[in-house]
Amino acid sequence: MTRSQNSISAKNIFKRMVPAFLFGFLILVALSFLGDISKIASSIQNFNWKVFPLVICFTLFNYSLRFIKWHFYITQMGIKDFPIIQSARLFVAGFPLAMTPGKIGEILKGVWLKQLTGISIPKGISIIVAERISDGLAVLFLSTLGVLAYPQYWPVFILVLVVLLSIIVISQIRPLAYWFFELSEKIPIIKKFTGTMRDLYEGSVTVFRPETTLFAVFLGMISWFGEGVGFYLILINLGLPVGKETLANAVFILSFSTIIGAVSALPGGLGAAEVSIAGMLTLLVGMESSLASVATLLIRFATLWFGVALGLLTWLFSLEFFGFKGKKNEFIEGRDPLS
Repeated sequence: MTRSQNSISAKNIFKRMVPAFLFGFLILVALSFLGDISKIASSIQNFNWKVFPLVICFTLFNYSLRFIKWHFYITQMGIKDFPIIQSARLFVAGFPLAMTPGKIGEILKGVWLKQLTGISIPKGISIIVAERISDGLAVLFLSTLGVLAYPQYWPVFILVLVVLLSIIVISQIRPLAYWFFELSEKIPIIKKFTGTMRDLYEGSVTVFRPETTLFAVFLGMISWFGEGVGFYLILINLGLPVGKETLANAVFILSFSTIIGAVSALPGGLGAAEVSIAGMLTLLVGMESSLASVATLLIRFATLWFGVALGLLTWLFSLEFFGFKGKKNEFIEGRDPLS
């Protein structure tokens, strides 16, 4: 097996990520034109950059608690001896995968988890799905007070809440699942996928147990609140008043824009999240469009792009994930799960 053949999957990942990075650049340009470019440049230049490392610390606080949740899910699958360092490396390496359409690239975390632990790929994917759903519920609950204050956002709130809760509830109804599997085995077109679906379901039953889900959502609410505090620091350093109202608006706007970005299925929520943040800052808080653009740029750099940079840096120390070295397995031998 040649080095170039081994890197097929890596090339496919990068091919899917390049458009997202280009789109991200266009978003930055578009945000610049939402307001007065000279005002935006001046606001960025005069921003109190001493506070930005603290904003990054709140982002790291978010990542740390989400990592605890990730590792907790792994232990729930019966993997008790997975080294913390290895688990953290895999967790952070997954950040750039969000820059693929519909976050489909995150499937690779399931592949990497199999490489390191031997757990089946479908069960690994069930952990990733649980991560996303628990995060979704966490930001939904954080945005509840904001939705009460701004009823125009109720439809999206209710729709997303119903979908997420339905997935959790249905996953716990075993008779329904087994009936579906028996039916699928009689249908030639989907019969060959029955084993994979059954494995995925068994993993979902484990990670969506009520006590597991409650713990994960609670941890998620604390972690995402941390990013909201980071956004609050940006806003007050751009002129908004210090106080509970600004903090509440910061948490609501960042949480709800995260929902919008996820629902859009765009890579990293690009475009949808930025428009939501800048739009709500302008419409709900009354922030000048130029300052709203600056606030949006800063929080996205401190959250999305900081995470992507951390992930790409981790890739440099995780080349075996892309088949360049390490033990042979399905992924390394060229069975690209994204093709």
